[in-house]
Amino acid sequence: MDLNRIAQLRDDYAKNGIVHLPRGLGPAGLEAAQAAFEWSMANPGPLARSFEGGTGTFYNDLLNPKAFDAYRSLLEGSEAADLVAGLWPGSDIWFLYEQIFLKEGGESRRTPWHQDSSYLPIGGETIAVMWIPFDPVPKADSLEFVVGSHRGVLYDGSSFDPKDDTAPIYGNGAMPRLPDIEKNRAAFDIVSFACEPGDVVVFHPAILHGGAPTHVGTRRRTLSLRFFGNDAHYAARPVFDPEAAALDQSVFGQMRRQLTNGAPFRHPYFPKIRDGAKAA
Repeated sequence: MDLNRIAQLRDDYAKNGIVHLPRGLGPAGLEAAQAAFEWSMANPGPLARSFEGGTGTFYNDLLNPKAFDAYRSLLEGSEAADLVAGLWPGSDIWFLYEQIFLKEGGESRRTPWHQDSSYLPIGGETIAVMWIPFDPVPKADSLEFVVGSHRGVLYDGSSFDPKDDTAPIYGNGAMPRLPDIEKNRAAFDIVSFACEPGDVVVFHPAILHGGAPTHVGTRRRTLSLRFFGNDAHYAARPVFDPEAAALDQSVFGQMRRQLTNGAPFRHPYFPKIRDGAKAA
């Protein structure tokens, strides 16, 4: 792990909302990440679901309340948190939650363009998603990002409707509807990265991103780790179906009842894994 390289990428992350770190995880870190992924596959949480569209499998799970103990060696003993700490020098680092994706067995739909922040009650500069692939991903089939869009408009979330990628999750007018980026790609500054196992892509959850289809005879397994730092604050979002009941019983439901907009994003559920004062 080259922390000097990470330091050089701080400005890129702040400006563009996205950085690619080839071989960001060493062999031991990659092994720990794969073990965490396999644990999540074997232990579905209350938000596990499969998406319709295409002929293959598209499986997703996230925010499993039992995940931290299973992920502890990855979070405390690998390069993962060090990479994020390198982007936010002096900040404490908390683990937000994990998310896994499995696409295999045939043609799966591309992930619709969206911003994770549309679904998450958190705002601020020091928030990051670490995307870790376990299979080679060619550039044409990788995640795509609209450069700098984390500093722009926050759109209504995609409902992942197979008939309309821009169909909103809320539809209450609080946020504008997503633009049809696929039909107007030339109007956006889009980047993507070919990735090998051990590579890491780190992005701000407010950046517009999508893509990453799979094809017959291929498989893609990815793990996302989410982190936040000192300036993260609570940002209320509407409650939506079909996950409303499970979300309301999760830590986010508790925070919705306890915090007001702009309050520091803190809850005992989220473990601190780096102390910024000690690292400074």
